[in-house]
Amino acid sequence: MVGTYFPGRGTLFEETYLEGKAQGRAEDRTALILRVLEKRGIDIPEDTRDRITSCTDLDTLTLWFDRSLTAGTAEDLFAEE
Repeated sequence: MVGTYFPGRGTLFEETYLEGKAQGRAEDRTALILRVLEKRGIDIPEDTRDRITSCTDLDTLTLWFDRSLTAGTAEDLFAEE
């Protein structure tokens, strides 16, 4: 768990707060990935969109964002998996 100076440190309340922050970051990265693909004119099939939006792992989303900058298709995000 990431250390914080959150009031009630080490409590369930803090854990819930941190999980919410992580979820918010995941949603932000998901939105950026989809926006980059859309702005580049890349078609995003529904199953690919669902896979991107259901992912909550920040490292995976960062990798997919990096790949979205040069991908030829939306499926290229998942190469080598």
